[in-house]
Amino acid sequence: MIKTKLIRAGIFLAGFGFIAGATLFAFAWFTVSIPDPNAYVNSQSTIIQYSNGSEIGRVGTQNRQILPLAKIPLRLRYAVMAAEDRNFYSNRAFSPTGIARALLNNLKSGDLTGEGGSTITQQYAKTAFLSPSRTLQRKIKELVISLKLENALSKDQILENYLNTIYFGRGSYGVQTAAQQYFNRNAHQLSISQSAVIASILRSPGYYDPSLSKENAVRLENRFAYVIQGMLANKWITEAEAKDAKLPRVAPRTTSGQLSGPKGYIIDSVQKELSKLGFTQDQLLVGGYVIKTTLDQRAQQAAVDAVNKFTPAGAPENLHTALVAIRPGTGELVAMYGGKDYVVRQLNDATQSIALAGSTFKPFALIASLEAGIPITSMWNGDSPQTFDDLGRPYEVSNYGDEGWGQVDLLTATQHSINTVFVPLGMKAGMDKVVDAARRAGIPENVAMIATPSVVLGVASPHVIDVANSYATFAAQGVYSKPYMVASVTGSNKGLLYQGKAQTQEVFSKEVMADLTYALKSVVNGGTGSAALALGRPAAGKTGTSQSNASAWFSAYTPQLAASVALFRDSASESLNGIGGLTSVTGGTFPAKIWTYFMKRALKDEPIMTFPAPANIGGLEPIVMTSGGVQIRKK
Repeated sequence: MIKTKLIRAGIFLAGFGFIAGATLFAFAWFTVSIPDPNAYVNSQSTIIQYSNGSEIGRVGTQNRQILPLAKIPLRLRYAVMAAEDRNFYSNRAFSPTGIARALLNNLKSGDLTGEGGSTITQQYAKTAFLSPSRTLQRKIKELVISLKLENALSKDQILENYLNTIYFGRGSYGVQTAAQQYFNRNAHQLSISQSAVIASILRSPGYYDPSLSKENAVRLENRFAYVIQGMLANKWITEAEAKDAKLPRVAPRTTSGQLSGPKGYIIDSVQKELSKLGFTQDQLLVGGYVIKTTLDQRAQQAAVDAVNKFTPAGAPENLHTALVAIRPGTGELVAMYGGKDYVVRQLNDATQSIALAGSTFKPFALIASLEAGIPITSMWNGDSPQTFDDLGRPYEVSNYGDEGWGQVDLLTATQHSINTVFVPLGMKAGMDKVVDAARRAGIPENVAMIATPSVVLGVASPHVIDVANSYATFAAQGVYSKPYMVASVTGSNKGLLYQGKAQTQEVFSKEVMADLTYALKSVVNGGTGSAALALGRPAAGKTGTSQSNASAWFSAYTPQLAASVALFRDSASESLNGIGGLTSVTGGTFPAKIWTYFMKRALKDEPIMTFPAPANIGGLEPIVMTSGGVQIRKK
């Protein structure tokens, strides 16, 4: 009795459901129109490239490259139809038998929203125009839109849209990116067997991708056989081709993602620069742009290799290395190392982290003094330690290792980074002039600097890109260039949307820069930066080591390229000493080695160029200058 009542209730509910469904369908037919496709369906990934056109990475919620149907081989189309809808070209939007089968299975399971039974047209309608929900209302809309699509578009148009829309797993949408993900080739290069694999995985990538589990590999083999047999049954392939079809090897799954490793910092930086240029995040996600950067592929790889090679074994986890290289006179970023892995740490050590500048700021004092007419031949007291008057307060200054140098000229003081010379030099030129020189060179306003004697010794904390760009100003003979890395933006229609260009300003005279460079050459030629002699071409630069060895820098340039390298830890109170087995980690150690290794490879095949001869501002006479300091007697 109970069984009979349940059957009657089931029939009643089914009948009621049919009537209700029919009513809803009729209502939907007159009220539902084909909407504009969801933005993401017609979207293409924004591709970020090196200056030579090689790809760095992509930006976009969907990894997609749209192909016209004519460029999708027949064997791939047939494989997909064999897997998903063998009667695609003869059916009308939906398959009654498929729906009936799905309904029966859903009634058995008790879930009326479970199985679909969809044709290719229905799958396209759902993906392109609707949400992924499985409600009855959504299903009715899907049927209505599918029927209207069949009236509005040809079968070829629907198939083309579907093949560029559907998800294949591994973050790939459409057959082109699927072919690249699973077989490292383009869609037109796929064999029959490879096409069958792509079509097999389509139904449920998480269920059939063999890289995910051994069970998946078994399921894929069975599904592959089903697809091949379907192609044969429809005479899309010959018996010989079906017999020769063997399950091919699928490329390993890459789980690192677009933003992993050092390149993540590049992709993030490009997006930030594009945002400042007026490109929205939504545009980048769906626009299909091609972003060509100023980054040189060889130089960028050299930067990564240099850091990897000279990062000391057993270094603490919070040791950070940053490198920025800039082309003088243009501001183009040639290379940037912002960290080991963006996924792990979303703070770019090249553009966002700060570190005590140390003696890399001494050139600003040298510039201020040269502009005041003080020659590099002038003589100064280099004894250590000394005490100076800082607005009525005593300011004690010592040299590295507390070494005393006696009377030395400014050239020697630069060569050996003598603190007790540079502090009075800055005071003589005017500390406000030192700060002004730093600003003009490229140290931005967001880097705090106070016009006190300590500013000469680098108590400010700039970004590595700031210092690199300042030294690029030196290399460009006094021409400041605003740094940038977006060279061009091309739209999906191949139209040029943006063209980067140099923004320059002459901020120092060529004469001052010639003498500055002459002095900074001495740092490399026998001074604290002598490790850079291995470059084998003229170079000028400055080492920098902050108080307590909390940071270590080497910033230097050739006429063609300027680069800055910095090592530092999370806190300025943490010393670098002891790292790599060195008692004292200075700018002349790891940073100079990284710089040299990088520059040698970045400048490979570039002509060797020389710097201008010194202008000898103030003459060549060794004028003795009064430092104003008071030497402290050593006990």
